[in-house]
Amino acid sequence: MTGDAATSAGEEGGAAVHGPAPEGPAPARLRLVSSHGDESVGGDEFRRALAEHAAGVVVITALPEGVPVGLTATSFSSVSLSPPLVSFYVARSSTTWPWLRRADLFAVNILGGHQADLAARFARKSIDRFAHPTRWTPGTDGVPLLDDVPAHLLCRPHHTVEVGDHFLVVGLVTSTAIAGGGRPLLYHQGRFGRFLPH
Repeated sequence: MTGDAATSAGEEGGAAVHGPAPEGPAPARLRLVSSHGDESVGGDEFRRALAEHAAGVVVITALPEGVPVGLTATSFSSVSLSPPLVSFYVARSSTTWPWLRRADLFAVNILGGHQADLAARFARKSIDRFAHPTRWTPGTDGVPLLDDVPAHLLCRPHHTVEVGDHFLVVGLVTSTAIAGGGRPLLYHQGRFGRFLPH
């Protein structure tokens, strides 16, 4: 699978939804100022360098307008402890984003090392990601929570910023559920794998 090495494993779009995408509030736009003018590394070289970085894997899920949507992301990060904020990036080309941005609540499902197939499924286009073999249960306000994951974080949208060819989404964490006990799923060199502690 070829992924967006900067932010995502897979396409980060393609929800099992039909019809025109709903409109949502316009995100803020971040203006980047560099002392180096327009000088920057090429896209292919940038991807190759970032492929050396191992990242954790999450699936973002939501239920905007009663429609379950979700996508795989490897750009998830903590932002702040007080208030409790987290973030992830979504490609502007994502077909899931127009729906996800309408949600008043979303879940971050942190995947375990045994869930590579689940991560790959939520990165695929043109499938019903919530159909069998995906197992999930409705949480607060019906937000889909994936079964058998090490942890869930429920979040309310806090801030969205347009950055380059992606959207930076910041969420305020309202609750967590922690199962723990397992090793995390990682994404490295375009592949999913398990973490082996020393």
